[in-house]
Amino acid sequence: MNRSAKQQLGYYYETLACQYLQAKGLVLVTRNSQCALGEIDLIMRDGEYWVFIEVRYRQTSRFGLAEATVDKYKQRKILLTAISWLHAHSLSIDDVACRFDIFAVTGNQYNWITNAFGLEIINNG
Repeated sequence: MNRSAKQQLGYYYETLACQYLQAKGLVLVTRNSQCALGEIDLIMRDGEYWVFIEVRYRQTSRFGLAEATVDKYKQRKILLTAISWLHAHSLSIDDVACRFDIFAVTGNQYNWITNAFGLEIINNG
């Protein structure tokens, strides 16, 4: 599959994030899970938790940190995509422990934000 330079860069940082998180004890379930609603970069397990991870990269902090690019709209899209993924696997967000993390890379700095957002995005917005 031919990937654009942007896609190659994204894949590189998703791989970096995945390796980092696996070293911290998380177990990879799948990556780049897509449905009609969107895509989730990494789906991992952390003990009892299903962890849905958005990976973001910015070359510099000149226009802000990478994690700042995950706005309320993107958070809502990730949540709805995760709910769809769970449903497709006969699971419900009401019945399983879920967490929504951001793995942000700005320049050479990593920032793994656990529980970056939650269901309040859907309920309040």
